This record gives sequence, C-alpha cells and structure tokens, in this order.
Amino acid sequence: MVERVRPGSALAELGLPDAAVWGALGAGVLAVAVPPLWRLLRVVVTVVHELGHAVVGVLAGRSFTGLVLRPDMSGHAVTVGRSRGPGRVATTWAGYPAPALVGAGVVAAAAAGWAPPVLLTTVLLLAGGLLRARSAYTVLVMLVAVGGTGWLWWAGSDRLQGLVLLAVGVMLVLGAWRHLAAVVRSPDAGSDPAVLARITPLPRVVWTASFVLVLAAAAWLAGDRVWELVVR
Repeated sequence: MVERVRPGSALAELGLPDAAVWGALGAGVLAVAVPPLWRLLRVVVTVVHELGHAVVGVLAGRSFTGLVLRPDMSGHAVTVGRSRGPGRVATTWAGYPAPALVGAGVVAAAAAGWAPPVLLTTVLLLAGGLLRARSAYTVLVMLVAVGGTGWLWWAGSDRLQGLVLLAVGVMLVLGAWRHLAAVVRSPDAGSDPAVLARITPLPRVVWTASFVLVLAAAAWLAGDRVWELVVR
C-alpha cells in the first residue's frame, strides 16, 4: 500500500524508449487537435474546469453542493455563499485557469516521478465530485473517471502511470486554450468572464486577459518539462 502512495522514479529514469515518450505527447496533442477525439474527450477538461470552481470555492469558504455535466460537454459547479465579494470572484475566476494549471502540474509530476500520489489525490477529488453529481450523465462520467484513475493508481506500472499522466497533462494544457478560445468568441452573458464583469468593476476583457496570462505561464512550465524529457 505504501508503494501506491509514495513517489516513484522520475520518468527519465525509467528507461523508456523515445518512441513511448513521443507517443504520449502525440496522444495528448491528437486528443485536442482531432475533432472526433476532442468531442469525446473534452469532457475531461470540463471536469477539471468545474472542479476548479468547486475546490477554490471551498477554500474561499463557500459550500460545494452540486456538479452537473452535460452531453454537449458543458457543465456547472454549484457553490453556495455570498453573491459578491472576494470568495465569489475567486470561485468564478478559477474555472478557465484550472485545466492549464492542473495540466502543467501533472506533466511536472509525471516527469518527477510523482504519479502515484497525484493519482491518489485525483481519485479523492473525483470521488468528491461524484458525491455531488446531480444528473445521471454526471454520475456516469464521474464513475468512469474514478474507476479509470483508481485502476491506474492501483494496478498501473510506473511507466504506464507516467506516460498516461504526460498525455493527459498535455491534453489539459492544450484543451484549456481551446476552451478559452470558445468563450472569447461567445457572447454568452452567463460565461465566467461575463459574470466576473458583472460582479466586479473590471470589464470582461481584463478577466479574459488574466486567463491568457495564466494559461501562457502554465504552457511555458509544461513545455519546459517536456523539453527536458525529449532532449535527455
């Protein structure tokens, strides 16, 4: 059991062939770049987006009471608290940066050999989301996510864990940009930047710019770790 929690060997120390590393990186890119794959897998980015709202909301003193995912890959995390104020702002802001920040962290964790504790933490967070699921589709998605991540944590080899996390991390970072591009093009008054503009004095463009800065920083961090892997 202890071996399933403590860090393992760094990805570069596992003796992986270059083809395996490039294959994992390619899988992460293709998941976002190929439309049929993106339609199937973008729910992963949505889950991280919504759990980003939920986790920051809880840290800000709000109550996480519900999670809704929809077949069109949109979603909604329900947190209860003050309608305005720093907690509401932080909770609303957290969604779009979450996939990029988590993706960069996952890439770094895979490279450093921290896959086991990261996977266990992910299982616990996903289980928390499952307990707050408010629709049959949400339950189905979260059961698959908990089951797949749990199996990888418990039964996956160090090599498999590292490669899967590398691919998922790349997909999350790139997927965060696709999600942000979609909201920039959307006039939806219920989008996160639009809501932030309503509850603060700052306009929507400022909040969108803040997302861009965070995503760029996350992409740089992930790219730096990937570069170290491919030029080792």
